[in-house]
Amino acid sequence: MTTRLLMATAALWTACAASAASVNGGYASLVRQVAPSVVTVEVQELAQGAGQRAVERATADSPDSSARDFVRRMLSGADGGDSAPGRAGAALGSGFIIDAAGLIVTNRHVIVGARSVRVKLADGREVPAVVVGADATTDIALLRVSAGRLPALRLSSSEKLAVGDPVIAIGNPFGLGQSVTAGILSARARVLEQDPLIDFLQTDAAINMGNSGGPLLSADGAVVGVTTAIISPSGGSVGLGFAIPAETVASVVAELEAHGRVNRGYLGISVQAMTPALALALLGSDTPTGALITSVDDKGPAAGELAAGDVLQSIGATPVTFPSLGKIAVRLVPGTTVDTSVIRDGSQLTIAVTVGQLPDPPDNPLQSGGPDTWVPNLDLGVANATSEMRKALKAEDESGGLIVTQLRHDGVGAVAGLKIGDLVTHAGTKHLDDVADLADVSKPTEKRPLLLRVVRGGSPGFIAITGSEQR
Repeated sequence: MTTRLLMATAALWTACAASAASVNGGYASLVRQVAPSVVTVEVQELAQGAGQRAVERATADSPDSSARDFVRRMLSGADGGDSAPGRAGAALGSGFIIDAAGLIVTNRHVIVGARSVRVKLADGREVPAVVVGADATTDIALLRVSAGRLPALRLSSSEKLAVGDPVIAIGNPFGLGQSVTAGILSARARVLEQDPLIDFLQTDAAINMGNSGGPLLSADGAVVGVTTAIISPSGGSVGLGFAIPAETVASVVAELEAHGRVNRGYLGISVQAMTPALALALLGSDTPTGALITSVDDKGPAAGELAAGDVLQSIGATPVTFPSLGKIAVRLVPGTTVDTSVIRDGSQLTIAVTVGQLPDPPDNPLQSGGPDTWVPNLDLGVANATSEMRKALKAEDESGGLIVTQLRHDGVGAVAGLKIGDLVTHAGTKHLDDVADLADVSKPTEKRPLLLRVVRGGSPGFIAITGSEQR
């Protein structure tokens, strides 16, 4: 007994000493061990975002921009995600090797919509990557490269770490090159509004734009999470970084490698939290239980079974609350049937529902306006405007229109006073519904100017393009 106790004590002392050495003596040895497995992911984006980028540039200083950017996904590299006019934009993220044969983990938001993906290895080689699969729910993507045998990291369990234990993050912040930051595990089971289905790890290790998809590592060199988001009013690190736990990553990676996607359950209902007043009205008691169904997707799996006004009490044997429903639903197996317990009109009912397949989120509606088109006689680029773009520009009462996406700085459009992000609705009396309506316009002159109706900041006005400075 005494010998076993001494051995256990010695093992504990050794582990504590190793951790303390990492803190007191630095992380150089650990970094030498793990850094060769961390890569840079370079994404060549589709040119579909031209209108979106123009709108975001035009509204960057709007009063709600800081609130909109409060919780930031970290996609971009040194240029903050903007690209040079007239070409698709390159963006940077991070990733890490999990299999010597060339499997690499990164974030889905780093590679989604990419025309091509390349990976820069720690030894300087740049190789093309194939997207094996991506999961929108957890924001995890799996890439594959062919580059011979590569040094791989080990996915561990975040449960082995206690709040206060040291961690390091490795990635490519702002496109500067591989960087290492250190901190502690600040908290676990954090839920962010944008990702209510993930229990994030929180760390104060500095994480910035470009770190996304990189590893968060324990003092023994094991991956305990994938860095993915920060809370920052300014966009820089303020010590509030978040990582997807390694347990979640491991299960998702296994599904992506096997099937290219993760099959998740979907019921097609929206709910709200119960309150004492709602409970008294619906349950006859002021003790809130369950979640109140507010709507049912008429094409979803619960259509015709569950109804608005039902109080959902449980799914199978699992009690339901408003915060827990999403996490319960996505773990259901599509195609299976589950018994749901609801209270309807004061009666408790058991209703069987066949679980559906959770669809991927829709593409960003700002990006659905299509690629931009260069108008040579006006020295500018335009893209079709969507209703979401018009709303962002405070022009929701307008129809159609084109977004100015590019301007040659000394071209006739810029000289006349047009700006990127302007909504052009008319050329003369002609309403503009498609880029083709403006593509073949004649070159304006002082004797034959072109009159454009432009909406900027929600206010319409006319601009005459003459090819000369405005008088």
